[in-house]
Amino acid sequence: MSSMESIMEIKEQKKKIRLEMLSKRDHLQADFKSDYDDRICSSLMQIIEDQKCRIVHTFLPMGSEINIFPFINNILKEKIKVVTPKTLKTGKLQHLILNDINEVENGIFGTIHPSSDQEYEGKYDIIIVPGLSADKLNNRLGYGGGYYDKFLLQHPEALKIGIFYPFQILESLPNEPHDVKLDIILIEDSKMNDH
Repeated sequence: MSSMESIMEIKEQKKKIRLEMLSKRDHLQADFKSDYDDRICSSLMQIIEDQKCRIVHTFLPMGSEINIFPFINNILKEKIKVVTPKTLKTGKLQHLILNDINEVENGIFGTIHPSSDQEYEGKYDIIIVPGLSADKLNNRLGYGGGYYDKFLLQHPEALKIGIFYPFQILESLPNEPHDVKLDIILIEDSKMNDH
């Protein structure tokens, strides 16, 4: 198989996993999701305290992503600087300071971002990364735009945390040279049953 064929095969495998994970996540039972999301918020809070973080970069959840708004609200109250991404059509992220979770507006691809245009260009203690799947080697599968891979490469100093539901963790994921590994894959023990 040529390297071009193998790259195409990896892209196809990724696409298939993305669709499967999106579907499973979209069909989670509401009570399970709510309870699980709360526990992830608590675990993130614990990490922030343990690491004595002052500057946190986090995504703002959309669709059926883990709802971390309670966590974001908590760290804002603790006077921790919160920076969130604005997805640009150029394939890059712009990093805006979030002062209040009610001061947001809609962006492209169903994203939301701060309505202020206060840009942040410094370093981060922690970057909380969205994703559709991860594996036991800390590889992450995102939405396919490559936005986060480019961004994470620029911040080797930051602790990179991905948050997931247990079913999103696979033994191994197909990956490409540009894919950036996470430092921590955060999942909570739970009885998934047939969610």
